[in-house]
Amino acid sequence: VQLVESGGGLVQAGGSLRLSCAASGNTYTISSMGWYRQAPGKQRELVATITSGEGSTNYADSVKGRFTISRDTAKNTMYLQMNGLKPEDTAVYYCNAVRMRITTDGTYEDNYWGQGTQVTVSS
Repeated sequence: VQLVESGGGLVQAGGSLRLSCAASGNTYTISSMGWYRQAPGKQRELVATITSGEGSTNYADSVKGRFTISRDTAKNTMYLQMNGLKPEDTAVYYCNAVRMRITTDGTYEDNYWGQGTQVTVSS
């Protein structure tokens, strides 16, 4: 599975951005996708996830009500609409895909990551 993000940039506080993540390769076995972010000097943290089946979503408390994760299954693309951006949202945002792999030894989850896209929110 290959993931390519786009849509990052510089925006003023209160502004909006939309990130995209295009998936290619063995996408039919992807069970969920998500966005993570990592600010300088901090650990990578979950932003939002969406399942492949029902499209169930999950958000970090810090972005609830401001960010919306969605997907276009026909295009194998996931989006993150970010509204009401704050300076503390500044980070490199990474796209993640989890692919289920069933073997004779059991079922495993493989994680795939994009290269990251920078989001900078100025005050």
